[in-house]
Amino acid sequence: MRPDDWHLTEDVDDFLARAGDFLRSRPGPHVMQLTWAERVRARGAEAFGAEAPVFGVLDRAGEVHATFYRLPPRGFGLSPLTPEQADSLAAHLAAVGHSLPSVSADHDTATAFAEAWQRHTGATPGLRDTRLRLYRLGTLTPPEPLPAGRGRVLGEQDLEQVMFWCGEFAKAVGEDVSMDADTWADTRFADKRYTLWETPDGTPVSIAGMNPMIGGQIQVDIVYTPAHLRGRGYAGAVAAEVSRAALAAGARDVVLFADLSNPTSNALYQRLGYRMLTDWAAYDFA
Repeated sequence: MRPDDWHLTEDVDDFLARAGDFLRSRPGPHVMQLTWAERVRARGAEAFGAEAPVFGVLDRAGEVHATFYRLPPRGFGLSPLTPEQADSLAAHLAAVGHSLPSVSADHDTATAFAEAWQRHTGATPGLRDTRLRLYRLGTLTPPEPLPAGRGRVLGEQDLEQVMFWCGEFAKAVGEDVSMDADTWADTRFADKRYTLWETPDGTPVSIAGMNPMIGGQIQVDIVYTPAHLRGRGYAGAVAAEVSRAALAAGARDVVLFADLSNPTSNALYQRLGYRMLTDWAAYDFA
């Protein structure tokens, strides 16, 4: 494996022309690659900062073996890599002068790259405390009985309500996000479709969102219930509602991430029919 087998580009259309079929062949493990490439394609590279996004393809004899994306000053995301592929990529990026604040990928890939990056640059990797598990839906099994109420899909007329709920979710998970009507379109929350679970009197109690379908796959993101309303079945009801909507929209695969430190949500998704695909990890580089 030679470092120069990696081809770097700032042109997302070129990246997708080279690697689109490869990414769509395993959309689950490639969910972040597909999602961020589509966001850059739809919004334009300038929407993500002054420094251009960079995409990479490991191509040998016309066959794609792996990819990466980087959205400065954000971190760096990888498709699944072997240790040899991770080392060749680290060597290439170090040689051309890239500086990486972090890396995220499936656990084995992130670990292999973090170790390779340390070898080639001396940067010390630190594993983040927050670890995620990626799930894919098998057979959807809605909870029974459902809590009283109904799901309501939010539209453009509900922007204030959407921004409020996304803001509450962001605070709950520690994301430093501020949003209003002027900045909403630039947030990661703007391209989702949201559903609220409402009690019979119309009180909203839980929200779930789903990303647009990419490569035949839809990612459920976010699922949130305020702390004082948990334990009443609302999250299961709204997550099932959105999962059903994703299948009705024609998705062949439905995936979501869950925080491994929250056994309640992991157990909930498994009851709904989600099955583990892989564990996810992120390292920050000192």
